[in-house]
Amino acid sequence: MPEYKYVTYETLDDGTIARIMLNRVKSRNAQNRGLLVELNDAFLEAEADDQVRVVILGGAGPLFSSGHDLGSKESIAERPTGENPHPTFSINGGTRKGSENLMLQEWHYYFENTKRWRNLRKITIAQVQGTVYAAGLMLMWACDLIVASQNARFADVVGSRLGMCGVEYFAHPWEFGPRRAKELMLTSDAIDVEEAHRIGMVSKIFPDDELTDRTLEFARRIAELPTMTALLIKEAVNQSVDNMGFQNALNACFTIHELNHSHWAWVHGGGMPAALPDDGIANWKEAPPIVLAEKDAVRAEN
Repeated sequence: MPEYKYVTYETLDDGTIARIMLNRVKSRNAQNRGLLVELNDAFLEAEADDQVRVVILGGAGPLFSSGHDLGSKESIAERPTGENPHPTFSINGGTRKGSENLMLQEWHYYFENTKRWRNLRKITIAQVQGTVYAAGLMLMWACDLIVASQNARFADVVGSRLGMCGVEYFAHPWEFGPRRAKELMLTSDAIDVEEAHRIGMVSKIFPDDELTDRTLEFARRIAELPTMTALLIKEAVNQSVDNMGFQNALNACFTIHELNHSHWAWVHGGGMPAALPDDGIANWKEAPPIVLAEKDAVRAEN
């Protein structure tokens, strides 16, 4: 069994349930490269274990995940020019130049891995709490079922904060609906857990202090189903959505995402591949707080 630094892995109920927890509490479970590689290893460990029937994915601390790590000390240290480069920055396109470098690295570590988790040969349940923004949505959306605490909110803020057309795993129109997706992405407004349940994105809502226990109870119920039955239910639904164009849309929108990166890198003379305040984007430290989208207000009160 591998040793993990950024996630925890445990099996429960005689090994029928595996629970993976993102474990970078001080960084609000931001997704640095080390965490993403370990998360993939943990998912594959659960998938390989024939005793495991259900996998729970959660996050330690007050937030499930704050999204991509854009600059913590650990994240800077593991970059190619950092003090402790992660080995994955020298493979899978890491030594290529220009847009090819970023495109291949994001394909392997932000996009293809998320699709792999979506198609895991086990039933997966996301256990989420707090503000689930941007790349936090990607991890959550890769799961078959989503259980949320009463305080959960959901938003993709990269349009207003980075000038990007959403995150790499572009499931937004499928999860929100097309017009709602456009509104939420253009404004960076959030939806609360009640609306997330109403539109079918969230399966269950539990009190904040009961989330862990109630999610485990829910997983136990799912684990009672024969494994072949559970797998083929998952496969039937996933293939139905894929036949509606989900996989093709994901692939196309990943390419659009990379075009967006290339645009900003060109504007900045080969520099930052995302918008900066001079481009009309609010500085992260000065940006207004994210508010709920309200049907009768242009912008809700803070």
